[in-house]
Amino acid sequence: MTKADLIAAVADQTGIEKANVSETVEAFFSVVKDSLAKGENIYVRGFGSFVNKKRAKKVARNISKNTAIVIDEHYVPSFKPAKVFVEQVKGSDL
Repeated sequence: MTKADLIAAVADQTGIEKANVSETVEAFFSVVKDSLAKGENIYVRGFGSFVNKKRAKKVARNISKNTAIVIDEHYVPSFKPAKVFVEQVKGSDL
């Protein structure tokens, strides 16, 4: 499902115009990105959590040049689905 498909599905279910749904979806994505960039996690009960995961400092290899490089510790965005969400997906027929 693409973003356009998501917007169309929400518009069909709610009866709201696609332009308004598109603005809302874009605003949601913007808030999630901005919050995670500030280090704030987002918890949506019954859906899941958008969190920053810390990656430790490590030494990696550039195999084409046969050199070692150091990758500093950093954060990566992650999504952890809620238990209810996981159970719904497990129980569905794909």
